[in-house]
Amino acid sequence: MSTSADSPGRPARPRLRPVRLLTLAVFALAGLIFWLSFDTARGTNLRSDDSMLRLSDLIQERSHKNGAQDDRNATLRERVDALAQRDNGSSEAEDAKLKALEKNAGTKPLTGRGVTVTLTDAPPDATAKIPGIPEPQPNDLVIHQQDLQAVVNALWQGGAKGIQVKNQRLISTSAVRCVGNTLILQGRVYSPPYTITAVGDRTALNQALTASPAIQNYLQYVNAYGLGWKVDQRETVTLPGYSGTVDLHYAQPVKP
Repeated sequence: MSTSADSPGRPARPRLRPVRLLTLAVFALAGLIFWLSFDTARGTNLRSDDSMLRLSDLIQERSHKNGAQDDRNATLRERVDALAQRDNGSSEAEDAKLKALEKNAGTKPLTGRGVTVTLTDAPPDATAKIPGIPEPQPNDLVIHQQDLQAVVNALWQGGAKGIQVKNQRLISTSAVRCVGNTLILQGRVYSPPYTITAVGDRTALNQALTASPAIQNYLQYVNAYGLGWKVDQRETVTLPGYSGTVDLHYAQPVKP
């Protein structure tokens, strides 16, 4: 037997209006989002940059360790060379050939005339310096890997006898790589300004820098947005010998 909702003595069930249904749905969705956020964070601050800071600290720490290891390797190499030169049974001609190979390999210091190129980022609030060009994007204001490579390649093209980037000597296996606005070179991390020093005929080195299409393109950004470019003529400069490992590392297939 059915009873009417309007029967005397029995209060009518209140209706759920569409607005109330929408309000309940919004609160339910918000609760779900808060729960998922809590479950993901597990008590950590999601807006914090602590994880990135820890990664940056780890990179810097590893860079310092690599630098200390390079210094120890250099010391040990000097001891080994001294022991080998005591009495190795080689002839004068063989000793001369070995010294020439060490010089070409970049493991011995090199002194001579040369040039130093300095690259720097533009100010973060830089604006267009030439009428009619667009305002800079963030990537337009920082030194990129191709900029450093352009300078190094031009100096080699100009007949450089040796090149040093920051405080490290380049050898045949050196790779200039940038991650963000930092340089990673032979296990060490560097920030701008970047200095590249070459020993060789200064006239030829300067001509190679001027003739490089990649550098000409970079100089357009120097003029447009204020990136740094400076070439210093060095009457006498000494490049350190490379002190890192010379072992080659390569990938190997995984055995099934």
